[in-house]
Parts: sequence; C-alpha cells; structure tokens
Amino acid sequence: PMGVATTYSVAAGYCWPPAAAWAACLSREASMFNWGSRSKPATKTRGDAAEDAALTHLQRAGLRLLERNYRVAAGPSRHAGEVDLILQDGDGTLVFVEVRARADASHGGAAASVTARKQQRLIYAAQHYLLRHASPPPCRFDVVAIDGETLTWLPGAFDAG
Repeated sequence: PMGVATTYSVAAGYCWPPAAAWAACLSREASMFNWGSRSKPATKTRGDAAEDAALTHLQRAGLRLLERNYRVAAGPSRHAGEVDLILQDGDGTLVFVEVRARADASHGGAAASVTARKQQRLIYAAQHYLLRHASPPPCRFDVVAIDGETLTWLPGAFDAG
C-alpha cells in the first residue's frame, strides 16, 4: 500500500541504498571502506588526458569532433558500449575512435588491449549512433594507442564485418 514505510535490517557497516538510513552511507563512519577512492580518480584522469592527447592529434590531422564519450546502455544498469571519440574526416567518413593508454608497451601494449569483445561493444555503440542518420555515411574504426609518451594512430584498425 502507498505510504507504508519499510524498515530494513542489515549488518553493521553495510549500506543498502533503499534503506531509510541512506544518509548514513554518506557519513564519515560509512566511508571506512573507501571504495576505489585512490585508483578510480587517477585512472579517470589518465584516461581523460589520453583522450585529450588523441583528440588534439586527430584534429591536427584534419578530423572534426562530433561526439565525445558516446555511451549506449543495454538496460537500466548495464553498459553496452562506448565510443571515446566520434569524428568526421575531410571526405565525410565517420571515424569511431577507441583510445587506449598504457604506462609502457609491456603486456602487449595499448593497441593489443582492444580485444574482440571491446570491438563488439564499439561496433554496437557505432550502430546505435548511426541510427540517427537516414542514409549512414561511410565509417571506419580507428584506435589511438598511447604507450608511455608514444602515440600511435591506427586508422581502420578493425572492421565491423
């Protein structure tokens, strides 16, 4: 029935968002877990810096930015795909760019980290983006790999087919 309050009973230190004590999750006591506070902002900052470097490089090469961080959801809480940069080449070709950065080229380097699964997710997001065009223009998938200080642009890195 409408207007009936629900009380949740949970273990000490556990925060359940729908619970009436949600505000306690934001309190100083609840921050003892410090979930990813050190790694996530640093990773996000590095990722943003890599995207900025890639965008600058591609714009100098004559491409024009259309979208940045284009995301597609697969459901209410599932992330289906994301394209870091969507640009347009001088001939009208849409360029979907994945930017990858690694501290160095060990473990295969940045380009090798664009797996088949990641390619599928990029293709899915690109197909979604192309739905807004009555007659989709030609397109390609590029990768910008940054290993340490070395930026490598791989035009047409993979196919959608």
